[in-house]
Amino acid sequence: MSTLQIQSDIRSALHIASSTFLSLNTRSLTLPHSVPARRLLPRPLHSSTAAFGPLPRAFSNDGSVPEKPSICTADELHYVSVPNSDWRLALWRYRPPPQAPPRNHPLLLLSGVGTNAIGYDLSPGSSFARYMSGQGFDTWILEVRGAGLSVQGSNFKEIKETADAVSEQMEAVAKSVTNGVSPAQLQPTNVSGSFSDSEISFLGEDSIGIGTAWDESKLVTKLTEIFMRLSERLSGFLSDGQSRLISAKLFDQISKLLEDSQLSERFEEVRGKLSYLLEKQQNSGIASQIRDLSQRLVNIIEEGQRSVSPQFIDLQERLSSTIEDFQKQLDLIVKYDWDFDHYLEEDVPAAMEYIRAQTKPNDGKLVAIGHSMGGILLYAMLSRCGSEGREPKLKAVVTLASSLDYTSSKSTLKLLLPLADPAQALNVPVVPLGTLLAAAYPLSSRPPYVLAWLNNLISAEDMMHPELLKKLVLNNFCTIPAKLILQLTTAFREKGLCDRSGKFFYRDHLHKSNVPVLAVAGDQDLICPPEAVEETVKLFPENLVTYKVFGDHQGPHYAHYDLVGGRLAVEQVYPCILQFLGHYD
Repeated sequence: MSTLQIQSDIRSALHIASSTFLSLNTRSLTLPHSVPARRLLPRPLHSSTAAFGPLPRAFSNDGSVPEKPSICTADELHYVSVPNSDWRLALWRYRPPPQAPPRNHPLLLLSGVGTNAIGYDLSPGSSFARYMSGQGFDTWILEVRGAGLSVQGSNFKEIKETADAVSEQMEAVAKSVTNGVSPAQLQPTNVSGSFSDSEISFLGEDSIGIGTAWDESKLVTKLTEIFMRLSERLSGFLSDGQSRLISAKLFDQISKLLEDSQLSERFEEVRGKLSYLLEKQQNSGIASQIRDLSQRLVNIIEEGQRSVSPQFIDLQERLSSTIEDFQKQLDLIVKYDWDFDHYLEEDVPAAMEYIRAQTKPNDGKLVAIGHSMGGILLYAMLSRCGSEGREPKLKAVVTLASSLDYTSSKSTLKLLLPLADPAQALNVPVVPLGTLLAAAYPLSSRPPYVLAWLNNLISAEDMMHPELLKKLVLNNFCTIPAKLILQLTTAFREKGLCDRSGKFFYRDHLHKSNVPVLAVAGDQDLICPPEAVEETVKLFPENLVTYKVFGDHQGPHYAHYDLVGGRLAVEQVYPCILQFLGHYD
């Protein structure tokens, strides 16, 4: 498969993401009692339990509380609140059986970007979580915000209902693909995109009246609300530059409706005045002017409708649809407003604090394993703590297919760099990875295998049972905020991954760490090749780091997910990890 072809496939996927994000947003709003995201002031990272408020109630199968969702195969499902947000993070818990050897530290498992807990527990015979709990470790898998069964909610009933709805949706997607139904068919079908000539309906004479499907005052109100939100920078979610970009996008969409008409000049005049007002600080005078200009804009559209020229048939409905879609995009920008640093500074510390409170290790420490981005989070935590002289409260760390610096490697993810335009985060605020992979699965697993290269990114040939690979693809992936992707792409630039400010480079402080690390790589990992893993390994003190590559020249080979779910992982990878953690436990 050529680089150009893969990039073309990726661009096609992003186009699909652009055209389906409205559908995804509509689906998310159908979850019971869903709560919109809130923007709160940043809060510094703390290590005390009190800093995170009272510990939230967990729900499990013990009979005293409702049963966990059917998709969850853990012994218990717990929820932990996150400071500064209404997110409740899901923690899948696997208790050691009575006959297991005693251990001194609980184990935290962190998953990769856009993935949930299922990758660590694919089946009874291919479950890293079950293996580790069977060896005596009280094992917990964290699902960060936006992943798996993590939800937004303010009370126990709301959290339970939303988690059940998410679980049902995940199972429905898997069943639909099995039955030959496209995941897109599960989505609402009223998704409007750009309008081609063929899509414009020509109404009969009786349908041209202004009164039907045209509520002028309502449309003016909608437009005014949108412009007011942009003027207020979406209450802190957008920078000035981003606000200009996204308002320009709306103006461009409306302008296309008026192309080749004498009304376009009048529209451009209104556009100029609105753009000027959006740059000003919000006050009542500005608000009044914005509403007046919104009224003028609607009047221009109404006049175009009355002209009854062919290109203006259905113009009002098209404007209404454009505004509605744009409103949904603004809502997505607000809802999916997090990046890597949110995971690092809020989600992981909250989970660690909760696990410590539940398990009470004598020294207050955990052992942790991270796959892909999960390992990157552990590296970043060691770096932060090293630079600030803080104790990370980690006894030992294992990373699987993780690196802070991919610049010297041939990672396939480098193909995404030309597409990592900050403006893309506004055009496509989210990448529905789960939906895209589910849609692509039939093309990668059945003749003529058009997207077979996708399977090679996940698993090497003959390393994962087809049914487990199918479960992984259909159930393990989630929706990813574009902001998260943009921050992660800094790992492919000079000096590697940096924080959101662009000033703190995580690789610069790993040499200050005092935590033992086992770094594991797969010999045929196209996402995080061994040379990328080794690049980060070199940054640790030699006496604290162990580096291991799995796979042999003659085979078997290990790709990105084979280290966790490959058929030989239980015989080769798991015992190696167990020996390392057992030594430091």
